[in-house]
Amino acid sequence: MSDRELGLFPLGTVLVPGELLPLHIFEQRYKELVADCLESEQQFVLLYADESGTREVGTTARIVDVLERFDDGRLNIVVEGAEVVRVVELTRGHSYMTGNVEQAEDDPAAGDEANSALGLYRQIAQASGADPDPDVDNGRYPLSYAITARVEFPTPDKQRILEMRREGERLMAIVDLLARGLQSVEMAREIEHRAGGNGKLPKPGEPL
Repeated sequence: MSDRELGLFPLGTVLVPGELLPLHIFEQRYKELVADCLESEQQFVLLYADESGTREVGTTARIVDVLERFDDGRLNIVVEGAEVVRVVELTRGHSYMTGNVEQAEDDPAAGDEANSALGLYRQIAQASGADPDPDVDNGRYPLSYAITARVEFPTPDKQRILEMRREGERLMAIVDLLARGLQSVEMAREIEHRAGGNGKLPKPGEPL
């Protein structure tokens, strides 16, 4: 896909394709960005930014709802992640950041990692007391993004998954994160059970 110019929105969070994200827009430059996107039915790019800087790989965000408009111009909106893009050049001409972006090439092939990731997703949802989303594997988006949109992974891990350009690699990373998360959930439940039984926890290094 050829380069195209889009507004850039650096933020301390990560958006993946298919994920719905509420945003409170209060800075003047981003109020102008949202206004321009609404007028032209254009998307903007959400880029993860932290103390290390702003990443060049992000996700285009489509505004799907304006929940509330305030008298001072602030807005509450909901966006949906669309496609993974890479910023190839910053541009000028607006009050907000803009850049030429290109679609990030991707290898969609996946093997047994898909079944492992799906199984672990369902296990951790149930262990956490939630119902697994039956639409997680509906095929609208790659399974790796569908799961990432539904699980609260640490933000740096979420960005790392976004930057991986092979579905199999993303799913293997998700399997590792879900397995560790499931272990933590089960350990926490066991500790709660033991504490509720006699008020004592096992000594460090002893089995639960």
